[in-house]
Amino acid sequence: MQDAGRPRAEVVGEDEPHPLAGRVLVSVRGVLQVHSAPPALCSHVEWAVAGVVGVPVSLPWVGQAAAPGMVRAELDWQGSPGTSAAITSALAGWGRLRFEATEEASPGCDAVRYSCTPDLGVFSAVTMANGDILIPESRLRAVLALAAATPVMAGSLPDRGNSLEDEIALLLGQPWDDELEPFRCAGDGAPVRWLHATG
Repeated sequence: MQDAGRPRAEVVGEDEPHPLAGRVLVSVRGVLQVHSAPPALCSHVEWAVAGVVGVPVSLPWVGQAAAPGMVRAELDWQGSPGTSAAITSALAGWGRLRFEATEEASPGCDAVRYSCTPDLGVFSAVTMANGDILIPESRLRAVLALAAATPVMAGSLPDRGNSLEDEIALLLGQPWDDELEPFRCAGDGAPVRWLHATG
C-alpha cells in the first residue's frame, strides 16, 4: 500500500530493452613494442597508453642497443577491439618514437599491425594469423593503375616514377620493416609485461 504523502518509486525505462542485451563483449589481445624512445619521453608514453587502456601503465624500460642513449619496452595488453589503433593515435604525433602496435583478430575485426618511425610516419595493415600482410583488392587495383599510367605521367610528375615493385613494397610496409628490423633484433630477450584494460 502506498502512503498518500510519499511519491511512488518508479523505475524509468523498466520495459525498455537493455542496451547490451544479446551482445557479447569482445576482448582482444595485442602487443605494443616501443623499439626506441628518448628516456625523457618514457613517462609520457606510459601516461598516453594508460589513457587508452584505462589502467595505470609502468613499462619495463631497458637500453636499446641499436640506438645508444635510447630505451625500449614491450607491453602485452588485453582490451577492446581498436585498442591498437587508439594506442597508435596517442603515440604517433611524437616524432622521436619507433614503435609497433599489433592486435589479434576478433569477431567482426581483422588482425592489424601499426608501425611508426620518425621519418616514415605510420603504416597500417591487416594481417593474417601468421603475421603476413593482407592487401585489399582496391589497393592492388590502384597500384596496378598507377604503374600502368607511370610511363605516361613520368614527364609531368617525376616524383611518381615508382615501379610496380616499389608500389607493392609500400603496400607491404617494406620501408618500415627495413628501418625497424635492427631495433627489433636488438630487443630480443627484453622483459615483457602483461596488462588488462578496463571498460
